[in-house]
Parts: sequence; C-alpha cells; structure tokens
Amino acid sequence: MIVLGIETSCDETAAAVVTAEGRVLADQVLSQLVEHRPFGGIVPEIAARAHLEHIDRLVARAMADAGLGFGELAGVAATGGPGLIGGVMVGVTCAKAIALVHGLPFVAVNHLEGHALTVRLTDGVDFPYLLLLVSGGHCQLLAVEGVGRYRRLGTTVDDALGEAFDKVAKMLDLGFPGGPEVERAAGDGDAARFPLPRPMTGRPGCDFSFSGLKTAVRHALAALPGPPGPGDVADMCASFQAAAGDVLVERCANALDTFQERYDRPGPLVVAGGVAANRTLRARLADLAAGRGTELKAPPVELCTDNATMIAWAGAERLRLGLVDPLDFAPRPRWPLDPDAPPAVGAGVKA
Repeated sequence: MIVLGIETSCDETAAAVVTAEGRVLADQVLSQLVEHRPFGGIVPEIAARAHLEHIDRLVARAMADAGLGFGELAGVAATGGPGLIGGVMVGVTCAKAIALVHGLPFVAVNHLEGHALTVRLTDGVDFPYLLLLVSGGHCQLLAVEGVGRYRRLGTTVDDALGEAFDKVAKMLDLGFPGGPEVERAAGDGDAARFPLPRPMTGRPGCDFSFSGLKTAVRHALAALPGPPGPGDVADMCASFQAAAGDVLVERCANALDTFQERYDRPGPLVVAGGVAANRTLRARLADLAAGRGTELKAPPVELCTDNATMIAWAGAERLRLGLVDPLDFAPRPRWPLDPDAPPAVGAGVKA
C-alpha cells in the first residue's frame, strides 16, 4: 500500500509518498517564510495563493522522486483541517482531483491526527499512549487509544505555547518564526533573572494557560530602564523558556497520573507539533518520563513541523481500516480530535 499525502494547512506546501510499511519514498516541503516574514506572522491570503501556485509542482516532484505513477497508489490523502481554510481548500481540491481522475480512494486527514500518529511511523509506538500536542495553534494532552480514537485530558484555556514563543520573539525583535530564535537566544541567558509566573501549576487537571505568561514578559520588558540589550534579550528568552518548561512538566505529570489510572500503564509520553522541535523542552520532558518509569518518544525535528509525510502515513493508517471519505468532503477550519470533550474555560481556544 502506497499513499500520496498533501499538506497545505498553514504556511508549508508539502507532498510526500509513504508506504504502509513505513518507508518514505518522497518528501517535498516548500516553506513560505520569505513571503510572510515582512508581516511578522502568517497572512492567510498570501499562504493560500502560494499553495495554489506551488502544489501541482510539488506533487509532481514527489511522484517523480518515488518513481511512481498515480495508478500505482493505493490512495491519496490531504489535510482536511483544522487550519487556514483557504490553504486547506487548495490541498483538498488537489487531492480530490487526483483521486477522481485516477479512481483512487480519497482520505481527509485531521492535521492533528497526522501529528499524533507520526511516532507510529518513526518509532512503531503501540496504542495507547499519552500525547502532548504542542504547536503554534494547539496545546493539548490526549490519550491516543487508536486511529480516530482520542480522549482529551487537557487543553489551553487561552493561547497555545507556540504562539507565546512567537509573541515573545516579536516583543524582542527576534524575527519570525520566533520559536527557534527564542531557543537560540536562551542558550546564552540567565533563566533566573526574570521571575516569570507559571500559570495553572499547582491546580488539579491538565489544562494550560499562557496568556498571563506573555503579559508578564511584556511588563518585565517595560520595567527595564531602556531598550533591551543583548544580555537582556538572552536572559528574557531563558527565563521564558524555563517558565514554559516548568508548566509543561507539571501539567504532563498530572496527565501521566491520569493515564496510569485509566490504562494501567505509565505511558509512553509522546510529544509532537512544532514546539516539540525545541530541544530544551524535549530534554525536560524526557527527564519527567524517565522519573515516571516510562520514556519520551518524539519524531525527528523535521517531522515535528508541518509536513506531508505525516499526512500520507495517517492516510495509510486510515486506509488499512477501510476509512475513506467521499469527494464531497468539506474542508474544516476547526476539527477537534475529541469532539466529545467539554469546552475549555476561557476565550480563544483553538479546537
């Protein structure tokens, strides 16, 4: 079984070809950082136009890299949501056209499920496992029971951690995307200099909050006698990253307790999403898992950010179970993995 995957949910246009045995035959990713950097963030219309301009070429290149014709595929999968709806529409339309012309099954993949299942491609992790899904738009803790079967244990009540990293970088004029720049600057900083809060820690449950942490960074910078110098920037990045790490560790510890009670096993703990590329946070989560008698599993850094390999793999996982979608599938800007989870308390939560 060989599946073509297409990813266009945000600012990466991507196409990949993956086998059901886990061999990656092709992996094409085109970043739009140059187009969006002048605006300090993702502009949805620019993203959609860029996807439209490049998707056909990337699909053709992926198929050429794999050395296959469309007729040799078992199916075509595309991110059906959640994401910027203009971009999602481009990828879904492309995949539907290929499926229709070549008589292939079409699979609409939840972008979050793509992240959730990547460790089964890279590490062969068995169900169930505890997932920390942390990115620019999402921050959730989920029990992954099977393909299409997720129980949300916690979520952010306001902002996602990746968004907080980007906002802190913007306050410090570090550029976009901010996460890697904050991590880089933090390496030279004093994490104890700025006493930033650790929102939600000490409370029961597994929910997150990062809005107050961003506000505390803004107030601390405003209290400086002048514009922040290189030392101030490094210290603030280190202090912010340490606070974020403390929050993640404490919330994940609660989730591991809940997971142990429900499934009678300690884990493993899986981290996925763009923020999972942060090596400092990975190390702290690995220490947590080891202390609980389990291990941390994380995809390679290049598979933490948005990519089509995870979409093709999730498509293969769903095809194995006979899960296909009709060609009238409607792209979704929001698509929770656990539709039965109660709404989080707070505004601006991204499902």
